[in-house]
This record gives sequence, C-alpha cells and structure tokens, in this order.
Amino acid sequence: MVRRAATEALGTAFLLMAVVGSGIMAERLSAGNVALALLANSVATGAALVALILAFGPISGAHFNPAVTLANALDGGIQWHEVPGYMGAQFSGAFIGVASAHLMFGLPLFSAPHRIRSGPALWWSEFVATFGLLAIIWGCSRARPSAIPYAVGAYIAAAYWFTASTSFANPAVTLARAASDTFAGIRPANAPAFIAAQVGCAVVAPKFFRWLFRSPTVGGREVG
Repeated sequence: MVRRAATEALGTAFLLMAVVGSGIMAERLSAGNVALALLANSVATGAALVALILAFGPISGAHFNPAVTLANALDGGIQWHEVPGYMGAQFSGAFIGVASAHLMFGLPLFSAPHRIRSGPALWWSEFVATFGLLAIIWGCSRARPSAIPYAVGAYIAAAYWFTASTSFANPAVTLARAASDTFAGIRPANAPAFIAAQVGCAVVAPKFFRWLFRSPTVGGREVG
C-alpha cells in the first residue's frame, strides 16, 4: 500500500506539473492567443497522461484522481480501507506538482487565482467531463485494457475543448489549481462546486456502468 500510495502521489504530481507548467509556458509563448494556449495546454496534458498511466498503471492502477478511486471502490476494484491512502496521496501529490511547476517558472510556490470559473453551465460540464472519463476507463478496462492510457489521454485532450469548464474532471486537480494564479487556475471560491459535480458523478456513474457494460447472460448466468 505504501508503494501504491507513493506511486499515486508521484503520478499526480507530474500530472499537475503538466497541466500547470504547460499552461504557463503556453500563455507566455502564445502572444495573447487564448485558443493557441489552450491547444498547447490540452495536447501536453493528454500526452503526459498517456505516459504516466503507461509507467505507473502496473503499480497502483494510475488513478491520479479521487473520483476514479471512489468509483473504483464502489465497483469493488479496490478495498475501502485503501481509499484514504490513495486519496491522501493524490491530494498531496497535486499540491507538490503545482509547487514544482511554479518553481520551474520562477513563480511563488502557491498563489490565489483570480480566474472566475462559475455557473450552472460549468458545473454541468464538470459532471459530463467526469462521466465521460469514467466511461472511457470502465469500457476499456472490460474490452481492451491495453488501450486505457491512450484512450484517457485522448479523451482529456478532447474534453479541454468540448466542455465549457475545460474538463478538470478531478477533485485533486481542481483543489490544487485553486492555488495557482496562472492560465490553469481557478478561483478558490469556485472550486467546491466543481468538486461537488465530480464527486457526485463518481457516486452515480458506477450503477449505470454496471448495467451498461454487464456481460450477456445465458440461463440466468453471466458469460464472457
């Protein structure tokens, strides 16, 4: 468990370095072109996710996301007594990642963002983004597990663009980004609603997925 928690912390830290660091670099190099900055930010995040899941998946499952951990526990994928260790590592790693990204670009370790991200459209976007992420993981884990790293990376890169919230879809990422006054930041007062949408989705989605992805039955018994 210690090794898995360390892996979750390290992976989440690098995920936040990718999210925040690429956001800083993109904003500095895009000359005020927000679309170009978002493109760079989304591609870097998606690519980093592929690499991190490939590297750390065999050790901890590469959740890097409390919503994924919660949904996995509700489905019996991990034991409930392991959940605090996973989540504690993810939240800790997320803040370490933000601090590391700031250090690389000569910024204060933490800073209060002023970027407003609020309103029903963005809250619904976070529910949709999280639902889609869980659907990708759930479906691939049953049909093609080896594709999970690529599917998750591609989905998150795409969801940056098709969701109004730019797809945080991760409570640890959301909370840590509330400590970064950069392109990737979110005002602390806006973070709780995002997290509520993400956690709410993680609670309700497993029931739907168990029905959607259930095995066919023969004589009342599941097969395959």
